[in-house]
Amino acid sequence: MLFRQFVADDLGCASYIVGDEHAGVAVAVDPPYAIEPLLDEANRRSVRLVGVLETHTHADHVSGHGRLALEHGVPIRVHSAAGVTFEHEPLADGTEIEVGDVVLRTIHTPGHRPEHCCFAVVDRSRGDEPWLVLTGDSLFVGDAARPDLAVDAKEGGEGLFHSLRRLVELGDGVEVFPGHVAGSLCGAAMSSKASTTIGFERRFNHALQGDLADFMAAALVQPPRPPNMERIVELNRGELLGAQPELERTGDVPGDAVVLDVRDTALFAAGHRPGAVGIPVSGSSFATKAAFVLPELPVVIHASDEAEARDAALSLQAVAVFDLAGWQEGGGDEQLEPVSLEELERLLADNAVELLDVREADERDEGHIPGSRHLPYRTARAAAEAGLLDGRPVVTICESGPRAAIAASVLQAAGVAARPVLVGGIVGWHARGGELSGFRRCGS
Repeated sequence: MLFRQFVADDLGCASYIVGDEHAGVAVAVDPPYAIEPLLDEANRRSVRLVGVLETHTHADHVSGHGRLALEHGVPIRVHSAAGVTFEHEPLADGTEIEVGDVVLRTIHTPGHRPEHCCFAVVDRSRGDEPWLVLTGDSLFVGDAARPDLAVDAKEGGEGLFHSLRRLVELGDGVEVFPGHVAGSLCGAAMSSKASTTIGFERRFNHALQGDLADFMAAALVQPPRPPNMERIVELNRGELLGAQPELERTGDVPGDAVVLDVRDTALFAAGHRPGAVGIPVSGSSFATKAAFVLPELPVVIHASDEAEARDAALSLQAVAVFDLAGWQEGGGDEQLEPVSLEELERLLADNAVELLDVREADERDEGHIPGSRHLPYRTARAAAEAGLLDGRPVVTICESGPRAAIAASVLQAAGVAARPVLVGGIVGWHARGGELSGFRRCGS
């Protein structure tokens, strides 16, 4: 049996090649838009990809099924409830896909989306019972999928509850390989571990504990919806999407374009083009953050070199940011001056700045600086454009620095005098004895 997991670290998305190495055939499950690693592995193992299986219509990343179909003639299978418009072979509960001695048995598991399916994998050279299950966006390591992206959260939650209990029936020894690991917006508490077992999750996963009422109480509280969600779903359901043109160096920034500077935050702060937004491609969840804050305009990438620019372009394409007008080497006259925690304390004492806490609500609820205003980094541009700030210079702060820098760059690009706390953040503020409103100590 051939089994290989691929994880796109930036988005926390997992894809798979499953097949029979002796027979020389395999299928790709939930392929990413950047299909090259899967093709390289298939070539290295001397197997031919004979199918694409989609667990569901993805809302957080562009699928590579279109590229595999258009560029390599690989047929696509997805459940009929997906409502896709491209040519495909419909899946249904119980459908078995034979790949040599390996069989992928379809388990219809609605909840995250109505069409969602898992695939129990049987290696007939070893026996007739499933060895592992590909759970897509249903059961994660330490968590379960969110139910609110395709249908009403109540309807989705009830469906997901029953689907998860069906997966448990596979048996404690069955290995679980999910469609996402930590870093995805499709769950709140998932682990960075790449796999688990049914038995371990049955014992320790909160989503498999308690009754329906307990499950629904947790399921109705979800993180922010993935950026570009509607656009990504539309692309994944519609006309097959092929490869994009190569990113080229450009000499000019078109008048209707936004500059995205993907260099390290320190380099961006030291000097960048006026109006540029800074999001380091080397940081976590680069593409998700970029999709949240960029306006719907052509993008010119500013990078340290061509390799960094191309890495950024591939990540942006994964979240449907395709209008890339080229790349340039970064740098410029505008600076982003950081604020130390000591200086922030003085500024707050003098009421000289408006302090924006740019974390998410659940983080802020764990403790925040008194007098700060909550403005998640992803909403900074809209707040500035709507004139919602009080006119004082702004200082942005997050847990440890990265999102504060992004928010300050977005505000600066919108004409707001903004400076970030780059070192320390809320963690450092508390460590040095700073007061936190709403802070809950252990046991209190």
